[in-house]
Amino acid sequence: MEQKGNADGRQVPLAGKALSQLPVPGLRAKRGHSDENQPPTEQKRARRLPVPTRRVAASIATTCSKASAAAAVPRTQRADIVRRPVPVAAVPKMAAPALAAGNEGKKRAAWDLKGQLSDMRTKVSSYKDKVQRLDGENQQLKRQLQEQVVQNQELSSQVSTLSSALHTCQEQAQQRLHKVMELSDLKQQLEEQVTSHSRTIRQLEGTKRDLSSLLETREVKLKLVEDGLAQRECENKELRGQVAAQLQVMTQQEERLHHLEMERRRLHNLVQELKGNIRVFCRVRPLLAWEERQTGLEHLHFPLQDNKALVLSKVEESHFGRDRKGDVKYDFIFDRVFSPACSQEEVFEEIALLVQSALDGYNVCIFAYGQTGSGKTYTMEGPDDMSPETMGMIPRAVRQVFQGARELEPKGWQYRFTANFLEIYNESLRDLLVGRPERGAELEIKRVSQSSEELHVPNLRYVPVDSEDEVLKLLQTAKANRSVAKTALNDRSSRSHSLFQLRIEGWNRSRDLHSVSVLSLVDLAGSERLDKSFSKGERLRETQAINTSLSTLGLVIMALSNKEPHIPYRNSKLTYLLQNSLGGNSKMLMFVNISPLEENLSESLNSLRFASKVNECVIGTAQANRK
Repeated sequence: MEQKGNADGRQVPLAGKALSQLPVPGLRAKRGHSDENQPPTEQKRARRLPVPTRRVAASIATTCSKASAAAAVPRTQRADIVRRPVPVAAVPKMAAPALAAGNEGKKRAAWDLKGQLSDMRTKVSSYKDKVQRLDGENQQLKRQLQEQVVQNQELSSQVSTLSSALHTCQEQAQQRLHKVMELSDLKQQLEEQVTSHSRTIRQLEGTKRDLSSLLETREVKLKLVEDGLAQRECENKELRGQVAAQLQVMTQQEERLHHLEMERRRLHNLVQELKGNIRVFCRVRPLLAWEERQTGLEHLHFPLQDNKALVLSKVEESHFGRDRKGDVKYDFIFDRVFSPACSQEEVFEEIALLVQSALDGYNVCIFAYGQTGSGKTYTMEGPDDMSPETMGMIPRAVRQVFQGARELEPKGWQYRFTANFLEIYNESLRDLLVGRPERGAELEIKRVSQSSEELHVPNLRYVPVDSEDEVLKLLQTAKANRSVAKTALNDRSSRSHSLFQLRIEGWNRSRDLHSVSVLSLVDLAGSERLDKSFSKGERLRETQAINTSLSTLGLVIMALSNKEPHIPYRNSKLTYLLQNSLGGNSKMLMFVNISPLEENLSESLNSLRFASKVNECVIGTAQANRK
């Protein structure tokens, strides 16, 4: 073994090699004074090993202790221990006391250098074996460390993958959490709804119980009602038999009522015929306010016991002086005489039965004749400020016709009414339901057909009416369009004949009956004497036309009365238009209106004489226009 020296002459053993106890040349062991003559003995205290040797020994000892501990660990846990990397600093180091313990196993004499050298060699070889073994373990640990590094890298990649997966899972968890919160809110809402529905269900169950009890009550009542209904059915069956019997009786009664209605019409017509198909009523108008202060009614006498007689008296003076010869009386008998005190209603009561004949299917003509200012328009139409008390014959007749039609409806009759209103001015026809600016060509009278005697006026306005109010409106329109003028005898004199016609068409389909009639209501223009009216120009032509037509009317009535073969209807537009209402197949009534003034006595006498001639006429028996 080699030794090196320091600078101070001391020898230092080589690092990494064991110290030898062999004698070194040039050095002697120190001995005590008492041992100088004794052989050298083994030192009791082991020399301190160098630091590297101590570290190796400690590492060996540690390894041995770990190996022994690992042997005691189960195999499953040993694999985990092997996988974990072992740091290099953790390699066991051989402790110095271990060497010292090896030398103490067998002590050799100090002088036995060979033995000591052999022991040292043995120890060195054992240490070499341990070092090799430790090197192998170190290499194995390095490999394990590399494997652990690779595993760590794999684990790192797995950790990154798992981190991203964890992040994704966290996001999904956030979404799930948000969804869970929404579901929680929805759950809360649903729970509230369930609570509300539960409360509603409880209420409905309570209502159901109430309804069930009510239903049971109703079923009991229904049972009672059904029992009552069965009883009523029996009674109803009996009543049906009674109703059938009543219907049979009703049918018989209806048949009897129809026969009675027809008998009433026959008797009514017989009464009218007995009264005369041409009747004449005389009416004296009342004095106006200003006339009462100037004159009286001494020349007019109305017998108290006879409402059909009228007496006019006239004072005649002597031709040789002013002595009075006495009163001259003129007696007249008519079908009815109305004094100035009679109202419009009293007058209409006398013609109401005649108006009923128009509804029964007979042509009826009522006209007012007299001098101008005698009250003809007042009698037929009424005053301008008309009231229910002062209504004339035309509105009253229309009201009765519609009222009678309503009364006949339960008997199976249905009616249709058509109205027209015209005037005859200077022998020309004018439509009073159309304003003057709207009037077209002159109207003409024509037959409906060659086989029919019925007349009509083309282009004349025929208005269907359903109530008396509609007719009253037409009367107002006609009154506004009629021709009037001021003359010496009348401030508002009618200068034309006005003619209102209401066509009445009725059906009784159950009896297959059909009737057609015309109700003609005529307000004739006033007759005038030219020497008193002082008419000139246009008024003169109007007066001449009026007097001519009135004369023709008288001639026609006389011809009818005398049964002459030719009746001069066409001599005047008035008589031609009234042809169907003046003949034997109609009923006619004439109002002769006279003035109460004594100054008009001569005109009143002329009107009364003409009316007396008409009253003496007999035109035959009227027939109803039925099919």
